[in-house]
Amino acid sequence: MTSVALPRARLRYGGAVTGSAVPPARTSARDDRQGGAEVLDLARRLAEGDGSCVAEIYDRWSALVHTYALRALGDDHDAQDVTQQVFIAAWNSRHTFTPSVTTFPAWLLGIARNKVADRRAERARDARRVEAVTLVVEPEVAEAEDGRLVDALVVRQLVEELPDPRGAIVRLAFWRDLTHAQIAEELDLPLGTVKSHVRRGLAHIHARLEEVRDAAR
Repeated sequence: MTSVALPRARLRYGGAVTGSAVPPARTSARDDRQGGAEVLDLARRLAEGDGSCVAEIYDRWSALVHTYALRALGDDHDAQDVTQQVFIAAWNSRHTFTPSVTTFPAWLLGIARNKVADRRAERARDARRVEAVTLVVEPEVAEAEDGRLVDALVVRQLVEELPDPRGAIVRLAFWRDLTHAQIAEELDLPLGTVKSHVRRGLAHIHARLEEVRDAAR
């Protein structure tokens, strides 16, 4: 299976985006035709499985995709993740695309819409997991009901069993109520790493808690 690597260079997100459907100002008809031909050539190469074109496509349209994702999600880290996912998905689904000058950017944005929807759904799942876990670690709630006390003890045990840095990150998030950015600063870790550990830690705790509850029924 052919694989592709996206550019590692930092892109100037948010800058002017030049797409095939919107040519730069003060260009001649010849320039417009040339630009359209370049876009069509990239689209054809992608559809034919030429992995060498992916970096060019990424460089040309990543700012457009990133801007859309950032406006939709309101989080730069999530927007960057979505941007990467869009171009990987474009490569993986290249066989579904019919090369065209006017539809190529729209096709990429269509993939971006799907990836944004996936990220929003993931956020909703994370929110439900946070709610489920935080309900059982509140001391007042735990003392009020024996069942909640058992849940709280299980959650605390699960958190203590998490290996570091995941365990430390989850403890800072829930027992010290620090934001992701504050945790990243305190532990000197990338923000994306912190978010990933919190998400995966929550998923593990939530799944194990449900198993314990099922066994007790």
